[in-house]
Amino acid sequence: MKPDLFQAPDYYQIDDLLSDEHKMVRDAARSWVKREVSPIIEEYAQRAEFPKQIIKGLADIGAFGPYIPQEYGGAGLDQISYGLIMQEIERGDSGVRSTASVQSSLVMYPIFKYGTEAQRKKYLPKLASGEFMGCFGLTEPDHGSNPGGMTTNFKEEGGYYVLNGAKLWISNAPFADIAVVWAKDASGRIHGLIVERGMEGFTTPETHNKWSLRASATGELIFDNVKVPKENLLPGKSGLGAPLGCLDSARFGIAWGAIGAAMDCYDTALRYAKERIQFDKPIGGTQLQQKKLAEMITEITKAQLLAWRLGVLRDQGKATSAQISMAKRNNVDMAIKIAREARQILGGMGITGEYSIMRHMMNLESVITYEGTHDIHLLITGMDITGISAFV
Repeated sequence: MKPDLFQAPDYYQIDDLLSDEHKMVRDAARSWVKREVSPIIEEYAQRAEFPKQIIKGLADIGAFGPYIPQEYGGAGLDQISYGLIMQEIERGDSGVRSTASVQSSLVMYPIFKYGTEAQRKKYLPKLASGEFMGCFGLTEPDHGSNPGGMTTNFKEEGGYYVLNGAKLWISNAPFADIAVVWAKDASGRIHGLIVERGMEGFTTPETHNKWSLRASATGELIFDNVKVPKENLLPGKSGLGAPLGCLDSARFGIAWGAIGAAMDCYDTALRYAKERIQFDKPIGGTQLQQKKLAEMITEITKAQLLAWRLGVLRDQGKATSAQISMAKRNNVDMAIKIAREARQILGGMGITGEYSIMRHMMNLESVITYEGTHDIHLLITGMDITGISAFV
């Protein structure tokens, strides 16, 4: 088992922009990843299995709802702290970060923002501690980039809502205790409902044969006349804007997380380039390899500044959905390009599980697609700057 020698690049002294609390939170997450994730993640990725034993550790470092107030079990941290935690977890593995992102931004966030006080008290402390794990049901087999076309629906029947439909590509689904599910009422209006495992007609078959996010559990949500108590409806917001507000929070975390994956690929490639001898000198002394490494650190630095500024705006309540969209698209695109270049620096060794690069590269193929595809985010920016929608 190789030791985790990761050293985070900080070419523009961005640490100077962080508070002592930010650095303390980040360093705690970094140490935990080195100790608990790095030694096991290659084995779990090869087995296509999520390491459930790390759930408690994720809770302990505040990865579940870090910005949720302490009265509901959260850490009460700011948005930059949330971003830094996601950065460090994804430095370990995108699939593990996906688990934390879903729990925080797609399950705890909507319950906190759109739920009742009774719902907050019932679910949030258990989600923050990892006693409960959650998932988020929006994407359907026939409705991905167009979530408003969903067909999952519910109707009122006696003291219940009867839910029917299916969701696909759902992180955490196979082991989730609850699901925040988005469905249309009889009038076609979208609402969120909390569906609990054990409700009759609710099943979560696992998705197998993935080449990406192999250390993350992915599945479906199937609803066959599921009776959901009326008190499980999220009353605070309805319409497509409700789930999209959750996606804003998730995309913000991804914009930071992708930097972590890029950092790990860069750090691995830099160390290898200094140690790998060919033609009697390190390959890091050749112009072509230096070009790759110089471009990597430049792009990482730009992404760090973009994410930091977005974090400031989000903490001030000024960040727009379009700004978050730009950062998600840019930073994931940056990370996947760096992973590919880093793999080339390592040559044949880059495809082996002895190094993290190929795993990051495969993971990022999912990250560049979920929470809004690369192309959809371009259209969001285009619509924002022109005022004209090009979606249809």
